[in-house]
Amino acid sequence: MVSDIRQWLEQLELGKYADLFAENDVDLDVLTELSDDELKELGLSLGHRKKLLKAIGNLGDGPEIGAASDATPAQPSAQSLSVEAERRQLTVMFCDLVGSTALSQRLDPEDLRELMRHYQDAVAGVVTRYGGHVAKYLGDGVLAYFGWPQAYEDQAERAVRAGMDAVQAVQAVPTDAGTRLASRVGIASGEVVVGDLVSDTSTDVDAVSGETPNLAARLQQIAEPDQVIVGDMTRGLIGQTFHLSSLPPQPLKGFDEAVPAWLVTGAAAGDNRFEAAHGQTQLPFVGRQGELNMLLDRWETAKGGEGQVVMVSGEAGIGKSRLVQAFYEKIAGQRYTRLRYQCAPYHANSAYYPIIRQLEYAAELASDDSADEKLDKLEALLARESGEHARAVPLIASLLSIPYEDRFGVSEINPQQRKQQTEAAIIDQLITLAEQKPILIVFEDIHWADPTTQDLLAQMVTRIGDLPVLYVITHRPEFAAPWLEQHHVTQLPVRRLSQSQVEEMIRMQVEEMVRKAGGAALPGDKMAHIVAHADGVPLFIEELTHTIVGADVKVAGAEVPASLQASLTARLDQLGSAKRTAEVAAVIGREVPHELLTAVSRKA
Repeated sequence: MVSDIRQWLEQLELGKYADLFAENDVDLDVLTELSDDELKELGLSLGHRKKLLKAIGNLGDGPEIGAASDATPAQPSAQSLSVEAERRQLTVMFCDLVGSTALSQRLDPEDLRELMRHYQDAVAGVVTRYGGHVAKYLGDGVLAYFGWPQAYEDQAERAVRAGMDAVQAVQAVPTDAGTRLASRVGIASGEVVVGDLVSDTSTDVDAVSGETPNLAARLQQIAEPDQVIVGDMTRGLIGQTFHLSSLPPQPLKGFDEAVPAWLVTGAAAGDNRFEAAHGQTQLPFVGRQGELNMLLDRWETAKGGEGQVVMVSGEAGIGKSRLVQAFYEKIAGQRYTRLRYQCAPYHANSAYYPIIRQLEYAAELASDDSADEKLDKLEALLARESGEHARAVPLIASLLSIPYEDRFGVSEINPQQRKQQTEAAIIDQLITLAEQKPILIVFEDIHWADPTTQDLLAQMVTRIGDLPVLYVITHRPEFAAPWLEQHHVTQLPVRRLSQSQVEEMIRMQVEEMVRKAGGAALPGDKMAHIVAHADGVPLFIEELTHTIVGADVKVAGAEVPASLQASLTARLDQLGSAKRTAEVAAVIGREVPHELLTAVSRKA
């Protein structure tokens, strides 16, 4: 009975609570009677309590807990999706089960059907977790889209992470006689037309026209078991977020020329999305001197023993991370400790995710380390950074899912006590470090942090008032922090660049490109085109400049760079019903009189 609840919790991405439910004798009879207060007492965060209660409320409307289903995992229904054909940039993932023919010869048909269901559920669960859409099950293959029906600015990265996790998830599917399943994954990006391709009455709203799905399927075919292969455009979109091994150009069926391909060998180690995207490349730093001076001022105040918090806010691509990078450069050579925490959109419901990642990074934990090796590294880290490291090690080990009972014994504390003591140990680590030298703590993209991390951060913000600590927290404008009214908190908005600043940034970038690769200065018409279309957003300036410099096409016909397509589409998707109005306006021009837009919209 507990195993049924475990499977259900894992489908909700809450599998870590399965043992907790077992310890407290929560079975199927009790599950539907749990209240918010009782879940809180068990130590669940606010977000996870809401998610669990909603799922419990829906139990009567769906299959039983633990029951298998032939249906595609939770996706927007066909009725809820627009069936109007739409041109989009997609990243397509094709996952195939290795050796399915041999399995069909060895297994009873019913057993094979059950195994295939578990395989499909494993892949689909990963796809859904990263915001993808399972389009079709094709025999032993799973076709998934990243970028439709919902676009994401990092959808190529999401697809690659999903591919890597899908390989591991398939390996974990239970089989008979101890055999292990294997899969292979192909990923490709490109422009497609997605939607109803047949008629107004067609139900195939997932249909895609374009070579991208075919390329993903062909790349999958050249992969070895447990490998992920990506195409050329995907490789360009993911930057340096992953370790890649270049393959010889591949002759693929249906393609006239050999196709470039890369083998994904792992995620790049690091704690900063900006560096993962840009590597060692330093974008021009223009027009942010006032913001930089404020950070430097708060740093000096913090070093004097008056803890400070600076909330750096701004829209995507506006230069928040570049500002922080410039701040690092200014204080280089000073004696201080730097801690960096990076939040991620696909881990917004993972408790303490950025805290866990930073601890793993600081302790230099490797995936192939044994439990004892991980404990040794963790003890060494906490001995340097924690006042009571002997008490902290089993708490932090539990947080990092490292088995510790053989060395430290079984813990007798309940989940709520463990949560409180773990947070106290993390804060104690911060205080101990601050007694040694000033600390700079950077929390990137706090708007993506899970509720437990935000609660812990709120405690930390309150505690640093008399410590030599500076918190720099970056976020998008829609995030509202509960600690903004505290006296040591400063809000620092990062706004768009002025026209003169945009021109200066373009000139600096072109000069650097000419220095590295040769070429000529940027003609005036191309400069004007970039200025007019970048809207003062540094990311847009950078990508448009890279695309247009040296282009043979006329600037009037220059397309939106592939690196910006997903970001712009994601913004449009967030407009809801206003998206149609934006599309109509875009056809007319950059500036549209209200009367004209109203008249045209009525006929559109």
